[in-house]
Amino acid sequence: MGAPFIEFRNVTVLRDDVVALDRLDLRIEEGERVAVLGPNGAGKSTLVQALTREVYPLAGGEPSSLLVYGRERWDLFELRSLLGIVTSELVQACTGRYTALETVLSGFFGSIGVWRHHAVTEEQRARAREALELMQLSHLANRRLTEMSSGEVRRAVIARSLVHEPRALLLDEPTTSLDVRGKREMRTAIRNLARSGASIILITHQLEDIVPEIERVITLRRGRVLHDGPAGEILKEGPLRELFGDHVTLHEIGGVRLLL
Repeated sequence: MGAPFIEFRNVTVLRDDVVALDRLDLRIEEGERVAVLGPNGAGKSTLVQALTREVYPLAGGEPSSLLVYGRERWDLFELRSLLGIVTSELVQACTGRYTALETVLSGFFGSIGVWRHHAVTEEQRARAREALELMQLSHLANRRLTEMSSGEVRRAVIARSLVHEPRALLLDEPTTSLDVRGKREMRTAIRNLARSGASIILITHQLEDIVPEIERVITLRRGRVLHDGPAGEILKEGPLRELFGDHVTLHEIGGVRLLL
């Protein structure tokens, strides 16, 4: 087996002098479909920002490292072509006057929208349309994002991340702020991605986001791993109460797990 997709070794990150990741050890292999689950403040967003090099591990003290595909140093443009990362901040940045197709095509150039100096090839157009089809947005290819629902916009931005055929996708809180229909459509899209063979890391605080194709669940609390194992073992009332508190109860409605 080659180098793991992600490997955190004894990683500590401070945010405003507060420990956000606390000596975190975490290893995810390429090809896995993993959910990282935890309440607000657990360190999930900091984990994503550490991967994208928006924050850095604390230097000094015991040895630590943060490796992606076995490497600690990356050119960010090269890394982003290997790892498709979709965050709420990216979705907000992309929500402008561009059409869904233009938004997806912009992924080839690392821009927001297609500019005059961008030379778009027919191959790129074909790949962009394939990505829209996978996200079930082909019928909205020529609609501006400002005229689309929040869920449709988010799926368009995911399609943008697919044009480089990344080795893995990282989806950060993909259903946050969506209405019931938008959440259902997003979860269907995640299932389609998983069935297409994509490696997925799903970052969420919502149990319902963890679709059946997710095989492994890692829970975070106070910047450390609390549980790590097969989804069927972690998504039970005992571990979930330990994570979210004794006041929660686990329910299953129509095959969807809910915490109430």
